[in-house]
Amino acid sequence: MTDIKQQSKQQFENAYSDEVPDSQEMVEVITEALLSRKGKDITLLDVSELTTLTDYFVVCHGTSDVQIKALADAVEEDMLEKIGEKAWKKEGLQGRSWVILDFVNIVVHIMSKEKRDFYGIERMWNDAKVTHIKNEDQ
Repeated sequence: MTDIKQQSKQQFENAYSDEVPDSQEMVEVITEALLSRKGKDITLLDVSELTTLTDYFVVCHGTSDVQIKALADAVEEDMLEKIGEKAWKKEGLQGRSWVILDFVNIVVHIMSKEKRDFYGIERMWNDAKVTHIKNEDQ
């Protein structure tokens, strides 16, 4: 007979509390982290009406692989410090040309300008509600 073990915690549950994080608060923390490291052309795509995968995509680009890594680190650190959330899944940290941080409700895409232009996430999700995040320095 197969022994099926129950999970001690839900797969997507916050490790530090039983509260479900607010997507809007998460978006604010993520965009502030990206702005603090000079992320370029930060765009928020509300895909909640289009897919069950996630509620939002946050897309931005950096000018070098070092900046892309710094942007990803800033998002991870601020999310853990301010909301208590860790990325459920991380991809691309080795190559540093397209880093994906999956916070379940929000997926962050940090990429090089060349990758962003080539893959065109904003074009792919052109039915999404789009918000461009303005940097006060610009």
